[in-house]
Amino acid sequence: MATSPAPGEGPVRPVSVSLHEGTIAALRERTGKRGMSAYVEALIQRQLERDRLRELIEDAEAQHGPVDQAAVEAKRAVLRGSTAGSADAA
Repeated sequence: MATSPAPGEGPVRPVSVSLHEGTIAALRERTGKRGMSAYVEALIQRQLERDRLRELIEDAEAQHGPVDQAAVEAKRAVLRGSTAGSADAA
């Protein structure tokens, strides 16, 4: 059984999408005519990753309950190097 290529893999094929004129103008201004496809491809891949991440979070929360927001904020502070305890320890 053949499997479908992962996002970003496989041959490139043209597809037709409908966009508002203002969106097209902004896209062309940002990318130029030749960079539009790569830009749209990257946007779609990013959204697919976000969708998959949201599904993983929902599955984990269904299995283990919702995350503790205080714990999330504490981890964010550690990653940013801005823990309140580290400043007070000096």
